[in-house]
Amino acid sequence: MGRRSSGIIGVIVLIWLVIGVVAAVQRDYFKSSDANCATAGTIALTIVTGPLNYAGVNPKVDDCNVRIPEPSE
Repeated sequence: MGRRSSGIIGVIVLIWLVIGVVAAVQRDYFKSSDANCATAGTIALTIVTGPLNYAGVNPKVDDCNVRIPEPSE
């Protein structure tokens, strides 16, 4: 891949992510006062899925159970 094609790919990725941000704004995800893992995960997934949001994809994170490793005894 040359320099020109990598620049085109970068522009496509940027447009993809901007479309995802627009979808998140339209769904009012940034107006929510809930600052938790599920809200952040839903926003991130919406941005990453980009234009797929307009094709029916509606990603949601319902629960964030993070397991912290405990030291062995």
